[in-house]
Amino acid sequence: MSRKFKPSDFQPELRRNNLIVSPADEEAIEMDVLFVGGGPAGLAGAITLARLVAEGNERGDGPGEVDIAVLEKAEALGEHCLSGAVINPVAFRTMFPDLQDKDFPFYREVKKEAVYFLTRSGSLRIPTPPTMRNHGNYVASISEVTRWLGEKAEELGVNVFPGFPAAQLLADGDRVLGVRTQATGLDRDGNPGSNYMPPAEVTARVTVLAEGTRGMLTQAFLEWQQISSSNPQIYALGVKELWETAKPLDTVIHTMGWPLPRDAFGGSFMYPLEDNLAALGLVVGLDYRDNTLDVHELLQQMKLHPLFKPYLEGGEMVEWGAKTIPEGGYYSVPEHRHGNGILIAGDAAGLVNVPALKGIHYAMHSGVLAARTIYQALVKNDITARELQAYDRLLDDSYVMDDLYRTRNMRLAFKDGFFRGSLKAGLMTLTGGRIPAGRITMERDADAPKLVCEPRKAAPDGKLTFSKVDGVFKSGNVTRDDIPCHLEALDDIPREVAELYVHMCPAGVYEWTDDGLRINAPNCVDCKATDVLGPRWAPREGGSGPRYKRM
Repeated sequence: MSRKFKPSDFQPELRRNNLIVSPADEEAIEMDVLFVGGGPAGLAGAITLARLVAEGNERGDGPGEVDIAVLEKAEALGEHCLSGAVINPVAFRTMFPDLQDKDFPFYREVKKEAVYFLTRSGSLRIPTPPTMRNHGNYVASISEVTRWLGEKAEELGVNVFPGFPAAQLLADGDRVLGVRTQATGLDRDGNPGSNYMPPAEVTARVTVLAEGTRGMLTQAFLEWQQISSSNPQIYALGVKELWETAKPLDTVIHTMGWPLPRDAFGGSFMYPLEDNLAALGLVVGLDYRDNTLDVHELLQQMKLHPLFKPYLEGGEMVEWGAKTIPEGGYYSVPEHRHGNGILIAGDAAGLVNVPALKGIHYAMHSGVLAARTIYQALVKNDITARELQAYDRLLDDSYVMDDLYRTRNMRLAFKDGFFRGSLKAGLMTLTGGRIPAGRITMERDADAPKLVCEPRKAAPDGKLTFSKVDGVFKSGNVTRDDIPCHLEALDDIPREVAELYVHMCPAGVYEWTDDGLRINAPNCVDCKATDVLGPRWAPREGGSGPRYKRM
């Protein structure tokens, strides 16, 4: 192999024909509206729709009884949700106008913040960019926020079904009819075991895909309907740890620079949740060039830096997790987020503002707008694409797309490296995004060439730095050892490509052996990183993967 390769040359094709299928079960679970994904977007949509239906029926002009369901692949709500998270409370205030900020499931308001440029041994505090200012926002756990929203949904009569991954989209012609869930109790070879439960079909008049980052059904639907975007979606991988600290932290910290190479985009954060509880993490764009770059290992190095080490020494790492983040912004949002019987919301639609480090309130607001659209369609008894396209108009006219438009090129400017990107981003900030006037084009992460490099790895000390196996344990992963492999790789992967998977995966799923690439599927925490650059991901039986509590 040459000293460069494109990951896309070694990635299996998306098996769309296996993901979009015809209904087969005459005993399907019938719902009116189905939200696929029990995160902020799906739950916000379900809550809003339940309220609208109740209010309309009470007035006498509602659609009558409407059965609403939320499917979630985790064993319990919040267990697969991971984010920074500093939350803009605007969506909570809109949805719950009778509550005060103190009533929401937040830890503390941001009153002090700092941004640093790091070198290997030092740090320089720099002015906080306008897009990153967080005064008035709140530090929170997205896992706890999701559980809180789930309780609100159930109080309104929403059917919340955790432990049911949606594995296939049901369709008749171009009309989406619902989903088929993943079977449970299969052995390593895919044969039914003693606790086997077959898949179930859940049908609905309207299905909302709110399945989060790199949604498999969303990918299949967009490809099926040939719905494109100006730029392809690009992603970052974030690895996060929760620490009980001996030294209190009272400032929201963000950094850029070291330990990242100059041709990689990303940065780190450390947020105080309580006086002796802090979250820290590192986020790196997956268009990096070095095939042995390892985000988990870089985070371990980062913790030894003088800026972080004093807070962590004498403390304990209590939770660990990882997740991909859609980073393409405005130009990567699909041109249509609706179809015949279907809408797409939240991270599945790429509604993340990377320069502002925000996405939760956008996800929630998109769920609210989806609910408003669906309610009107139900009242009119018209749930065709013609009626559901109102969702696109509502979203396009909302603060979500306004915010994304203002920062439309900022993340994209860093395709040429950190220093050039910083200069361009500064000009964009000064001009409100008007410079450059056009769109900065991007290629898919999988099409960005990787350089074949020598791996660099330090032994963890088990006190401040930890192995990937340690991290998986701290994620609460309880996946069966004999579960079928849910990750599809091509045969005969060259070693240089396998090394990309080995280092990219934060959970130690991949390893290179004398027999080639080995996949340790039970380690997976569903971050979806390799689905972006390598082996394809598919849902496992319900409850598999991490069990995050306060991430």
